[in-house]
Amino acid sequence: VINADKSEFNEDQAACCQISIRKREPGLEEDEEWLILCSTQFLTGYYWALFDGHGGPEAAIIASNYLHYCIKQKLEEVVGGITEARPPMHLSGRCVCDSDPQFVEEKHIYAEDLVVGALENAFQECDEVIGQEMEATNQTGGCTALAALYFRGKLYVANAGDSRAILVLKDNVVPMSCEFTPQTERQRIQHLAFLFPKLLDGEFTRFEFPRRLKGDDVGQKVLYRDYFMEGWGYKTVEKADLKYPLVHGHGKQARLLGTLAVSRGLGDHQLKVIDTNIEVKPFLSCIPKVNVFDFALHDIKEDDVLIMATDGLWDVLCDKEVAQTVRSFLAENQTDPHRFSELAKCLVCRARGQKRGHQWMLDDSHEASYDDISVFVIPLHNRDED
Repeated sequence: VINADKSEFNEDQAACCQISIRKREPGLEEDEEWLILCSTQFLTGYYWALFDGHGGPEAAIIASNYLHYCIKQKLEEVVGGITEARPPMHLSGRCVCDSDPQFVEEKHIYAEDLVVGALENAFQECDEVIGQEMEATNQTGGCTALAALYFRGKLYVANAGDSRAILVLKDNVVPMSCEFTPQTERQRIQHLAFLFPKLLDGEFTRFEFPRRLKGDDVGQKVLYRDYFMEGWGYKTVEKADLKYPLVHGHGKQARLLGTLAVSRGLGDHQLKVIDTNIEVKPFLSCIPKVNVFDFALHDIKEDDVLIMATDGLWDVLCDKEVAQTVRSFLAENQTDPHRFSELAKCLVCRARGQKRGHQWMLDDSHEASYDDISVFVIPLHNRDED
């Protein structure tokens, strides 16, 4: 993991660890000594996460210390269903209705769905803990969160923010996350404003226009979009439409309520729009999107890797460019026992426009990144099959 030292207190934070999930047998006391000592009573997972803080490092630090605990806790709550081919309707094993297995099958519920649900619940619980800790210490700030969990032969990547994970395989690149920004989540944000207009306190308009409207636009028919629209229509401008737009700006300059550049993340419970009492948090979701990669369906090669990085890398390099760097570097450094950690440094150097070894890592068509950059390079071929 490399932090590019933009911020004095390392707003980028990272964590990785092994997660042991205890199998809880019905009728057994949790504190029985043999259950704790017997390794066969545990399922093992492996966890990596990156947190990109804003408004200070505090939220990212709390998340890096706590999210994995939340994931372990939520997985243990459903472990009885995870170990079944089809999760039972009742975790206790009871069958109130003889057709329960059929109902579960019709809903297409599998063990991996319980893992996805556990990750979603873990992010929400971690967000609540961050809110409590920040309030207790009178601190503000938030962070994005990108977490990867390898568990029972599958890779789960959960993202809430604008960090990104990709699988660089021998023959292709597999996106494992998507960025959540005010633009990509325009409809969700607009719909929330439609359902609860009081959240805007009369200061914002939920409608999207190609530009900020002016007084002379009143009475004119102009292009607009509402929450239910993928396409565009024309609307007669009213005075209320002159208010500040809910999502303002374009691309990396887009801001939620003129305040945040991301639409999902942890923390920011105390954040308000400047000079107002409008809270940003209702529009900032802590729930991640989880993507799943089943290793059993793919032939994993020695140099196949998972790349996880904060937005400082992706601001200047696309998936294809990162994949080219990965394949070239690993092919040229096959005997280096530290080649995966060196590859992380190489990616940062390329994003920075710096030389590393004999290679020039950024061409003249790119602008160098001056954001914090944190990177995980995780080889996929050496896995414990549990």
